[in-house]
Amino acid sequence: MMVARVWRKHALRPHRLEGYMASNDPDFETKAAEIIGLYLHRPQHAAVFCVDEKTASQARDRKDPVLPLSPGRAERHGFEYFRHGTLSLYAAFNTKTGEVLGKTAARHTSAEFVAFLTDIVANQSRGKEIRVIADNLSTHKSALVKDFLAAHPKVRLRVTPTYASWLNQVELWFSKIERDVIARGVFTSVVDLKRKLMRYMRHYNKAPKTVKWKYADPSRRISTQSVGTGH
Repeated sequence: MMVARVWRKHALRPHRLEGYMASNDPDFETKAAEIIGLYLHRPQHAAVFCVDEKTASQARDRKDPVLPLSPGRAERHGFEYFRHGTLSLYAAFNTKTGEVLGKTAARHTSAEFVAFLTDIVANQSRGKEIRVIADNLSTHKSALVKDFLAAHPKVRLRVTPTYASWLNQVELWFSKIERDVIARGVFTSVVDLKRKLMRYMRHYNKAPKTVKWKYADPSRRISTQSVGTGH
């Protein structure tokens, strides 16, 4: 108890552990500046989308009923559950409006990614310039993707640096849907999971929110002089 009192008095919490991931990309600053430039200085006649897929979302059905929260007691979930399969959720976060365009797929392949890019193009007015921000996953840089970009010169892809997917704003939205739907959800089938994910997306799009970047230490931020326009 004496040790605990000393720790509490001096606000020491040695039991806590935090992880971090450092990018080893030699072009980190250049790539990061291009992406941040698209957020800060969006091309006037272009739409900017942050795109990614949330893979292997599990349709889990609880073996025991969920016990709701009550005064002095947190919501409780049973330890055991049934697995009914998985699916991938593709999402494109519009950085100007905060709206999300999405679809689900059984797998996450290069062909599925190209199909989703096609949906994004179809969702915009004809001839609209589109900037797509995605991470450096191999399925985002395949021959199929290169062929798609060659056939759609109005679409330009910007890839985040290695181990820096946090630069992609759609990751924040994925965290939200993970908390609100997936982690606490009860799904009787993959179809049920898909229905609830898309219902949540439709509800979110009724009052979408954009992302406002903030820096905890402005002295360490990438300077505005190094930020390009993302063209």
